[in-house]
Parts: sequence; structure tokens; C-alpha cells
Amino acid sequence: MKKFYNSLIFLLSLLTMISITATSCNNSKEITPKKEILNRLSTVVAEGKFLFGHQDSYFYGHHWKRPNRTLYAGAAKWRSDIKDVCGDYPAVLGCDLGGIERGDTHDLDSVHFETMREAIIAQHEMGGVTAISWHSRNPVTGGDSWDCSRDTVMRALLPGHSYHETYMQWLTRAATFLKTLTDKDGMQIPVIFRPYHEHTGHWFWWGKPDSSPEDYIQLWRMTHDYLTKEGLSNLIWAYSPNLGVDSIGYMVNYPGDEYVDLLGYDAYQFGGSEGGDQYVSDLKRDLKMIARIGEKHNKLIALTETGLETLPDPRWWTNRLLEAVKELNVCYILVWRNAHDRPEHYYAPFLGQQSAPDFIEFYNSPKTIFLKDLQKIHN
Repeated sequence: MKKFYNSLIFLLSLLTMISITATSCNNSKEITPKKEILNRLSTVVAEGKFLFGHQDSYFYGHHWKRPNRTLYAGAAKWRSDIKDVCGDYPAVLGCDLGGIERGDTHDLDSVHFETMREAIIAQHEMGGVTAISWHSRNPVTGGDSWDCSRDTVMRALLPGHSYHETYMQWLTRAATFLKTLTDKDGMQIPVIFRPYHEHTGHWFWWGKPDSSPEDYIQLWRMTHDYLTKEGLSNLIWAYSPNLGVDSIGYMVNYPGDEYVDLLGYDAYQFGGSEGGDQYVSDLKRDLKMIARIGEKHNKLIALTETGLETLPDPRWWTNRLLEAVKELNVCYILVWRNAHDRPEHYYAPFLGQQSAPDFIEFYNSPKTIFLKDLQKIHN
């Protein structure tokens, strides 16, 4: 009976993913690069698997940093703590645009934007996917993303308000960089774009309670329409609230189906190893909720940020993360970065780190997709 039930669940999941794929392509018979990525993600989910991702994986790691060079190094030359441990690259490379809005040469974590561009191109050439967040500075105060000293910053950026023109200049700078993400034939490289994330938290200037749902929705749509008008049809728009909301809270700022391609969710484990049970329980509960929303809106779902800082649990990868998501249809999971200059700020294993053996077991699981697996699907 259990075997029959599992088969039935898999069949229903497969039919759902086929429906999502068909819906995502129903506006045109042409399979664009963006739709091709969504189709590949749907295929992965239909097979009961998910892509593994790591933020800034190619730029630095625990106690090392890649020199910022503008010479293209080639796909095989990229280093990663993930590659050091398991011999493979992450299927999803996480990047961030923070700093691009001011015309900086480096992002907020010291990654040169030219190096980032080369890495995104290399990831695409290797058959992988890139997800881009944007920790932009506060356009009203000049502070960083975490500057919440002024209320209603979002409203000030909308048409007819005091900082609208300033913010449009910021969007123009972001668009200029995103337009450089092209392959050798000059075609746009599709990327997952995740702006204004974790808005249900209180730590970003675009978050709660510093912006109303109406302002958030209007700013998202303004951003979407402007970047689309600029010709950026390669962006896969990901909406990602934070842990701790119910279905109403998850959707209260939702910009609308035509403005969103993927439903995300950010959730970290807190409390060290002791927080593991709560983390698994929260993920199972909330991802089931988001999966129901995804089915209703014909959207794929993803765990767009997660992790346990310093990985004190040597079996975290299989006993916590994999346990939490193994029965859920997430298309990708991305863990946060391994800072090169902060020894206690890392979310992925490195050589000698105590969870590395368990990570190899996680890597070998039939559920996980890394770059070599994705290359097989791509080919």
C-alpha cells in the first residue's frame, strides 16, 4: 500500500509539473532561454530532485579569495569550497548586485562586477544556473540595506515622489550590468532575479513595517516593467518572503502572477545544533503551504536561502536539510556564503570541516542535483 501511495503521489507531482511547464509556455510556441530554464527546473522537480546552490561560491571561501581579474579564466579554473569537498560545482551560483546602484566596481562583499559577469557566463557555459539577489543601499538615507531608520522608503521611490528619479538611475545601472550577461552568440543568459527579498522581516529598508503591501507591490511592478522595457526578457522573477508567515502573510505583498515566475522562501536554522528539530518542523510545514500556493498559481517553489552558520551539527546535511525537503517539490536550494574574512561566517563545508563527510553523502543522494548532473539533463 505504501509503495502504491508513493507512486500515486509521484504521478500527481509529475502531472502538476507538466501543467506548470505548459502554463509557463502557453503565451508563445517559442522556447526562449528563460522558458528552457523553467522547463529544466520542472523536469528536476518531476523526478523528485532539486538543484543545490551556494552563494558567491566561485569568488571566495573559507580562508581564500579569488583575485579580481578581468581576464576570462575558463570554466575549469573556478575554485569553490563545494568543489574542494565533493569534486563538483553547485548547480546554482548565487550572486548579489549590492553596490551596482552606486556605480561601484565591487559588490558589497568585495566581488568585482567584471569577475561576477565572467562567473555567470562560465556557469551558463557549464550548464548551470545563476540566482541574483540585490542588497541595494537605502536610496533615501544613503545607508546600507539594513538601514531602517526611515519609514516609507519604498513610497519615496514611486512615481511622483521625492526619490523616484534617483531610484530610476539605480535601476538603469542594474539594467546596464544585467544586459552584459550574454553568451558567445550574443544571446541573453537567463538568471533567477530575486529583488526585495525577506520583506516579511524587519531588517531591510524594503521590509515590514517600513513599507506597506501597496507600496511594495507598486515598486516591484515598477521594477519589473522598467527592466522588461529595457529588453531584459531573461530574468526569472523570484518572490521570496521569510520564515514565519502563514499563507495570508506569504501572499499579502504578492505582485501578481504576471510579475512572478517562481515562489521562494528564506529560512535559516538558529540556535545551533539544538535548533535542528524546530528547523525541520518549520520547513516541512511552511514548504507544504508554499507548495499548495504554487499549485494554485502554477509556479515552481524554491528554498531560496537557507543554512546553519558554522555547521556545528556534523550530520546537518542529511539529518536536517535533506530530511526537511526530501518529500517536497522544491526546484532548488541555496545555502549562504562562506566568508573569506570572517572565520565564523560560513554555511557550506570546506576541506576538514566536520560536516564535510556528511555533505558527500548529501551529494551522492539521488535527490540532489549538482553541476555534473545538470549537464547531463541539459545535454
